[in-house]
Amino acid sequence: MGSIPLISVIMPAYNAEKYIQEAIESILNQSHANLELLIFDDGSSDATRSIIDRYSDERIKKFFADKNGGVVAARNHCIDLAKGKYIALMDADDIASQDRFEKQLAPLEADACDVCGSAQLNLNQQTGTLKPSKDRYADADLRALLSVYCTMCNSAVMLRAELMKHYKYDPTIPVAEDYYLWVQLAADGYRFTNLRERLVTYRQYPEQHSSTHVEKYRLASIEVMGHYLQKLGISLTLLPIKTSWPDRMWKAWQFMTLLNHKIPGISYIANCELYARFQHKKPRIWSPLRKIERWVISLAVLLCIRLRWG
Repeated sequence: MGSIPLISVIMPAYNAEKYIQEAIESILNQSHANLELLIFDDGSSDATRSIIDRYSDERIKKFFADKNGGVVAARNHCIDLAKGKYIALMDADDIASQDRFEKQLAPLEADACDVCGSAQLNLNQQTGTLKPSKDRYADADLRALLSVYCTMCNSAVMLRAELMKHYKYDPTIPVAEDYYLWVQLAADGYRFTNLRERLVTYRQYPEQHSSTHVEKYRLASIEVMGHYLQKLGISLTLLPIKTSWPDRMWKAWQFMTLLNHKIPGISYIANCELYARFQHKKPRIWSPLRKIERWVISLAVLLCIRLRWG
């Protein structure tokens, strides 16, 4: 392919022999074909490399490491070499819908956002069941909820290459590295959106990295949340944690009013999600009261914000 690709697709792979062929095919069969696919085999010990080597499509750029250096180094290597105007992220065990890039290009080319994700289908590889993801879609909600969890699915994201090349993945954050990247971009004011179409099928299985390092990911996520609050100028003492009723009434109120002031336009539903992070899960009999508390506080926060800051 002689022309410069519009999209560079980044696909790190490590011992992905079961799934990588389907992932590659889902990229090569995109309705928008002006792309390059950079595949980095990160020292796999299974048949991943031989599967990659079968492909002769000129849009594929292949990179092979003799030793496993980690997904952050693999992704950053490909980012440095990407030629496209946009970079699309893709893991070697997921599946992109045929119109994924076509749909994501529209808001990016219209300058309606800087980071474009989408809803997903979650595939339980053991049972074969598919479940739709639960997502937020608007910029304010996505950036606000980054304070309590990672709102973007890595394999569903496309963004401007200049942003990705500037920020990249931080090598000091080997776990929750994508979460940290979104926090950096959000804190610096870049605009997010999630498309409502389910453009990626995300596999879930026991061997995947996020399943085998649950505790590491939990601790890393707390660290990322703290970093985000610092970037937003919010005290770490307000970090959302489950706490008693009197304590959360005060801490959650402070946290939510500050966050709503710094990120205007957070929806009522997103505010309810924020408050839920301060609530303990109790027996089902208490669920209606927990929900009412959540609804009332979230509504009060929004009314306070409107009266105080317009």
